[in-house]
Amino acid sequence: MARPLLEVADVFRAHGAAWRKANAGHASLAQLKVMSAIQTCRTAALGGHVERCQDCAHERVAYNSCRNRHCPKCQGAAARKWLAEREADLLPVAYYHVVFTLPAAVAEIAFQNKAAVYDLLFRAAAETLTTIAADPKHLGARIGLTAVLHSWGSALTHHPHVHVIVPGGGLSPDGSRWIACRPGFFLPVRVLSRLFRRLFLEGLAALHAAGRLAFFGELAPLADKSAFDAVLAPLRQLEWVVYAKRPFAGPEAVLAYLARYTHRVAISNSRLLALDDAGVTFKWKDYRVKGRDRQKTMTLAASEFIRRFLMHVLPGGFHRIRHYGLFASAARAKNIARIRGLLTPPATANCAAPNDAREKPKPAFEPHCPCCGGLMIVVKTFEGARPRKPPAASRFRIDTS
Repeated sequence: MARPLLEVADVFRAHGAAWRKANAGHASLAQLKVMSAIQTCRTAALGGHVERCQDCAHERVAYNSCRNRHCPKCQGAAARKWLAEREADLLPVAYYHVVFTLPAAVAEIAFQNKAAVYDLLFRAAAETLTTIAADPKHLGARIGLTAVLHSWGSALTHHPHVHVIVPGGGLSPDGSRWIACRPGFFLPVRVLSRLFRRLFLEGLAALHAAGRLAFFGELAPLADKSAFDAVLAPLRQLEWVVYAKRPFAGPEAVLAYLARYTHRVAISNSRLLALDDAGVTFKWKDYRVKGRDRQKTMTLAASEFIRRFLMHVLPGGFHRIRHYGLFASAARAKNIARIRGLLTPPATANCAAPNDAREKPKPAFEPHCPCCGGLMIVVKTFEGARPRKPPAASRFRIDTS
């Protein structure tokens, strides 16, 4: 793949020093580490290796990546590895896509309490789906789901929401049979929205009562319980946004979707258009507009672009991909094996989509020679001035990215 003409790293190199100086004492250590990692990614500072073509002996130098999960250049390889591990878990049924979004007033609180509120967002969305699915009035089954956190909107604004991928059915309460969804319909969105609202607000109030929320600046008065309750009161009357999309066209389309969403960062390098005296110009989608007119461009001052990008740096150790229900890590393999044994052709056909509509996942990347197309092999490695730190072992039994 050709290198984009402009990268987030270029913005950091050109304006990062000035931004650090202007924001000294305000930028977190995690944000500064992300900036440093992205700036040095795939440069001589991190070392690299020399590749040689097996056929024509053409050589080229390849520099190491930073492996930071916020780096636009590093997520492609991470996504391919994660998808290869998940492919064996896919079931031969239709999959559904549900999005849970926080209202603006709660998003402000979430911005100052990312770890606690993002975790609550995950838990409330998962409990909402598993509770409604278990209700005999709806599906009456135990389900499994995969949830992915995104904290951004297309314009790099703070817009926390989770994308949930869930099979169209589940196990009966006694585990003896597979209960399939109705064709083209999973669970009622309005019912999901209202339970999600209640669960989230109850959880948020519990966090406040336990002293686990911090408030700064304009939100400082919310440390008082009465002021906090006053902010939450109108939210109990609002319709919270829960959006259910049409089912995917087969399990392969689920993989194609996950490849785009699981390891996405706030903005990809391919969306950047220009870096000049006016600032950073990039493509974005205005979802309030329908059709082709939603495709727009935006120019932000370089300092504002950096600020918006770094808003989406996650707390250290926070897991942005999680599995729940039947897909919880401890029991996933056992449950998937049981479901495969229970599925029959009629049950599969009830939710499955036509084969000709399926998308194929992209093959894994292999380095090929730009001259003859032959396979490139590593013949030499070298260290950089700033060697990469190996990823720390996780203490959690949950998928992470």
